[in-house]
Amino acid sequence: MIISIASGKGGTGKTTIAVSLASVISGSVYLDCDVEEPNGHILLRPEFHKEIPSVKMIPIIDYSKCNFCGKCVEVCEFNAMINLGSEIILFDEMCNGCGACEYFCPEKAITESEKIVGFVREGISEVNKIEFYDGVLNIGEASASPLIKDVKKKIQKDKLNIIDAPPGTSCSMVEAVRNSDYCILVTEPNPFGFHDLKLAVAVLRILNIPFSVVINKYEESFAELELYLNSEQINILIKIPFDRQIANDYSYGIIPALTSKYMKEGSKDIIKQISV
Repeated sequence: MIISIASGKGGTGKTTIAVSLASVISGSVYLDCDVEEPNGHILLRPEFHKEIPSVKMIPIIDYSKCNFCGKCVEVCEFNAMINLGSEIILFDEMCNGCGACEYFCPEKAITESEKIVGFVREGISEVNKIEFYDGVLNIGEASASPLIKDVKKKIQKDKLNIIDAPPGTSCSMVEAVRNSDYCILVTEPNPFGFHDLKLAVAVLRILNIPFSVVINKYEESFAELELYLNSEQINILIKIPFDRQIANDYSYGIIPALTSKYMKEGSKDIIKQISV
């Protein structure tokens, strides 16, 4: 089973939930797809044994064949190329490596070359023998999706896979949650969390991925959030109260589910609810 953990905004406790779920299931697979700022390793503390370069293909132009027709610029969906008439300028940070320019070049003047965009790290966490994978995107890289795809190649269909998705609702989040069996949206009971939750709900409905919500740092005073969830018939998996001990453990790199009975039992209950 593939469970992705996402949130409309950062700082809601997404990684707290992701590592807690992984920690209560022996032999689970944890995949940190928040490749621009991975932090699951801080809590799960895996022993890394392998680092694999992640590459994307970028176009190389043979000017002895190129007649500057501009077809490559025309078909580039990412506006990564500019035709100056005597030179084709490539902004490789914007290139998504789709290969359209090479395919449609009438003069066959374009070939592709590998560019390393980051690394996939593999390891084992002593916490319940979790198989750990994450991606570390190179500084300055504009597109995280190719690296996220490489991390997701480590999914093992016969095990419980926990995907820690990037925050927000950008292409990176979509790529991370795509093809999940279930998605858990983590939110906070405040106007910012509520606003961004609705954006994330819209994305998951377009992707047709079943989902439920975890309310972190719960307090009753912000009733608007629960009124919305009830009106939209969105299930609430758990309401985690604002607990100083949970926050303190997390700040020291300690998985809350290992020290808090509430978080441990709550994490097990989440898995049960989703697996039904």
